[in-house]
Amino acid sequence: MKRFALGIEYNGSGYHGWQLQKEVYSIQEEIENALSIIADHKVNVICAGRTDTGVHSIGQVIHFDTQSIRKESAWTIGVNRYLSKNISIKWVKEVPLDFHARYSAIERSYRYIIYNYNFRTSIFHHGCYHVHQKLDVYKMHSASQYLLGEHDFSSFKSINCQSNSSYRTIIQLRVSCLHSWVMIDITANSFLHHMVRNIAGSLIEIGLLNKKENWIKKLLYAKNRNLAGPTAVAKGLYLVSVKYPIFFGLP
Repeated sequence: MKRFALGIEYNGSGYHGWQLQKEVYSIQEEIENALSIIADHKVNVICAGRTDTGVHSIGQVIHFDTQSIRKESAWTIGVNRYLSKNISIKWVKEVPLDFHARYSAIERSYRYIIYNYNFRTSIFHHGCYHVHQKLDVYKMHSASQYLLGEHDFSSFKSINCQSNSSYRTIIQLRVSCLHSWVMIDITANSFLHHMVRNIAGSLIEIGLLNKKENWIKKLLYAKNRNLAGPTAVAKGLYLVSVKYPIFFGLP
């Protein structure tokens, strides 16, 4: 038995999220079907982090087990032949059997993209959140720094979150601007359900000057989701990268 890790890129617009579900099409289902064709047996995959409906990725990582002997190109070029244009295998790496795409990960990084301009974009409509009112990016970044470190992020988790603990550690958080594009970059050891989108929604409220910068600090202490900003739309969110211990030798 061999275990392989794959790097995956996908446009989540046309899918009901990553996770395999009955009666709706998921990214996991399409990838498992394509891998099963190449392996000539049923393949089940595990991902680093399940993404919601409409969320994209340029750095998802999965692993799967197989007894089939194939060239590395079969797991990349070969699998891509059976995937739609919305999903692409970017790299493959044989890993030890104790590697786990989810539990071996030590950091995950997301980017939330906002198009901050008077008028909408047609070309990038499915890949960003359009905010036509001018955002104060400086205030957004300043407020975001209250979230660094280990905290109870109950105010920023989904009411449907099933995690046993609301404590997470945010390692890096930056809000930047390039022309009409505002980007919220966030790295943490792991994330609660909807945590990034809820943080983005609250920072947008500050950028719109509806709330002051220290409001974020108050939300942390309140531990109440009902007090925070709205959940930002899914289409602006990207899973950018997943970090693993260096000894696994992943790209």
